[in-house]
Amino acid sequence: MTIRPFPVANSITPYWRSEPDSLDNHRSTKSLPEKADLVVIGAGYAGASTAYHLLEQAEPSERPSILILEARQVCSGATGRNGGHLKPDVYNFVGTVAERYGAEAATELAAFECAHLPAIEAVVEKEKIQCDLQVSQAHDVQLDEAHTDKLYNAYKTLIDSGSALTKSAAYTTGEEAERVSGVKGAKSCFSYRAGRLWPYKLIVGLLKKSIAKGANLQTNTPVVSVSESPDEEGRWTVTTLRGSIIAKKVIFASNAYTAGILPQYQDKIVPVRGICSRIVVPNPPIPASPSLDSSYTVRIKEGIYEYLIARPDGSIIIGGARSVYVQDLKLWYNNTDDATLIEPAAHHFDGYMQKYFNGWEDTGSYTDRVWTGIMGYTSDDLPHVGHVPGKPGQLVIAGFNGHGMPQIFLSAKGVAQMILKGTDFEETGIPRIFKTTQARLDNKGNTILSASHLDEKVKKQL
Repeated sequence: MTIRPFPVANSITPYWRSEPDSLDNHRSTKSLPEKADLVVIGAGYAGASTAYHLLEQAEPSERPSILILEARQVCSGATGRNGGHLKPDVYNFVGTVAERYGAEAATELAAFECAHLPAIEAVVEKEKIQCDLQVSQAHDVQLDEAHTDKLYNAYKTLIDSGSALTKSAAYTTGEEAERVSGVKGAKSCFSYRAGRLWPYKLIVGLLKKSIAKGANLQTNTPVVSVSESPDEEGRWTVTTLRGSIIAKKVIFASNAYTAGILPQYQDKIVPVRGICSRIVVPNPPIPASPSLDSSYTVRIKEGIYEYLIARPDGSIIIGGARSVYVQDLKLWYNNTDDATLIEPAAHHFDGYMQKYFNGWEDTGSYTDRVWTGIMGYTSDDLPHVGHVPGKPGQLVIAGFNGHGMPQIFLSAKGVAQMILKGTDFEETGIPRIFKTTQARLDNKGNTILSASHLDEKVKKQL
């Protein structure tokens, strides 16, 4: 029996939602409208960005009626539970893309992700959104020689192919890598431009702008189904626990939960549970070594890593811990439970800064808060964006593999162009490999599991 993924009740409160906005449980109208031009399912990063771009691009006199339906509270899904990074990839997965799809596709992806830094900076400034956005350096640190060699070879291959963006990432090794990063025993370090922010506040800011332009936001309104076929006028029926709406177009911005209401994405977008925490630092290192004014990835070995940022208040947001639970599939794979912790990882971050960072031994750093979140991973590592195959008037923007922050905002801009102007996907600027197609849905592969370095005993259970 197939289990349909839906958000659970009573989810753990992450740090990012510790200061809920008045919009958190907002309903623009007491009752649901009977119909809308556009229904956006999901009030997270993808849904908020799509609504924002739709209303930005449309002429004021031609703005469509937009209904945003959210199962729980505003930004209560993956974006409200993430690590706070806005971190484009210029050498890591981009290298995999080059191997699978060619150098042109890799360059296209890297450029698209890097474009998110100025795009988010611009919208934050334009709309005066207070979300602690800071752009500085990212340091990706390797502690394993074999993984260092593998990443460097891919990095060099990209540079040799002419990738200027990859070349913009500085590469250091040995003592210099440890000095640059401050991470004990660093074998190598990639350093490049990246951002960090308070994601919940960004999403709230975008939604407020859309509501001011007429969007109707309805929180605590789970969508349970969308009609299998349109009516005679090409409209779709969206059914919620509070009633049904007739829509000309439906946008699935539902990430990990997409297959619950769009069954053809079953096993193509899979809920993957992760864990994140906040570390408080009573006695910051003086002098700071490093100052930790950067975003970090600390790779213990291939497939095992943590990611962290420093907050303006001196605390650390850190996630990862897969090494302690990845071999138990039921704890994370196809799991939508963000109401409980992943128990083997609940204390994984205790003493982390003291263990891995020079100068942090006497800081008294301790874990203040731990939470889980549900990401939408895809069976081929690529987001699904664009027109849903065989469903005219339905579009999807979901499945960002825990890496949506440098991908979603401009993907949503492209989706808005497709809806308002009839722009072809290939003309939107969205990476071509993101396009959702029937061929991708028919593919039986599953890179989520194959890339998880599962033990042979676990593989035999699949």
